[in-house]
Amino acid sequence: MIAQEKHMPFIDNLPHVKGRLVENAPLSRLSWFRTGGPADVLFEPADEADLVSFLRHVPGFVPITVIGVGSNLLVRDGGVEGIVIRLGRAFAQIDVRADVVRAGAGAMDVHVARAAQKAGLTDLEFMVGVPGTVGGALPMNAGAYGFEIQDVLIHAHGVDRYGHQHELRADQFHFGYRSSNPETKDLIFTRASFQARTGDPASILVRMEEISAERQESQPIGTRTGGSTFKNPEGMKAWELIDQAGCRGMRIGDAQVSEKHCNFLLNHGTATAAEIEELGEAVRAKVLEETGVQLEWEIRRIGRKEGEQRTA
Repeated sequence: MIAQEKHMPFIDNLPHVKGRLVENAPLSRLSWFRTGGPADVLFEPADEADLVSFLRHVPGFVPITVIGVGSNLLVRDGGVEGIVIRLGRAFAQIDVRADVVRAGAGAMDVHVARAAQKAGLTDLEFMVGVPGTVGGALPMNAGAYGFEIQDVLIHAHGVDRYGHQHELRADQFHFGYRSSNPETKDLIFTRASFQARTGDPASILVRMEEISAERQESQPIGTRTGGSTFKNPEGMKAWELIDQAGCRGMRIGDAQVSEKHCNFLLNHGTATAAEIEELGEAVRAKVLEETGVQLEWEIRRIGRKEGEQRTA
């Protein structure tokens, strides 16, 4: 069922789906920052076949954006034009066979780590320290505590804008630090397989608990945040540069640089996406002025700023 408020003409041309299509869907509740405008249409596919069919028949002029659980995402206040696709529970399955862990793109990284531990498999412990889902972790080569996705990925399955299905080996991603082949950004990943090794479940659990405790101690867990805001420049740490520039605790309205870990931005309750982004840009400017280093955003920012014109 599609709501009629702010009806967009292209809605009438969308194909039939088994999943959910919601018009003028609020996205703030889907972002860990808990701010931002609505999607023209939110599509939650019932399964991979539903996603493929939809993409094969949706008009080519309609913009498409893909999101996960919103852990590393800032939705701008003007909302997101076109269709936002969110892979939910139907894509969250995790299956362990021998020493391979297969996970849907909607599976939380922490759940993948726990499934591997229960099966007595090691090398995926780091994923307990990676917020978000498998689908988001793949193109950005997410990592923590000395490991990255590139260290364990075997292959991944994805669908392109036109509904064509692809399988990519790990080497085809051309992984870099928090990056991969630009072409991977044009794919909607649906599932992936990870290589693990047999280990002692008790020892694996201890390591996961150590990672969780360290994360709890050093990061503002349980707050309205988007995770690490900026990528670490080569040979440097973003938080140290931010601290050196005197930005710890810096604030614009209800948006603040975390006192606990200054590579995290916080929404204390009523911050707009514009205020959070303005704060991030102010931090970048200050760091550049004080250190000569230009920080690069790690948080993904999508949509229009308030008052910005639509592209179509």
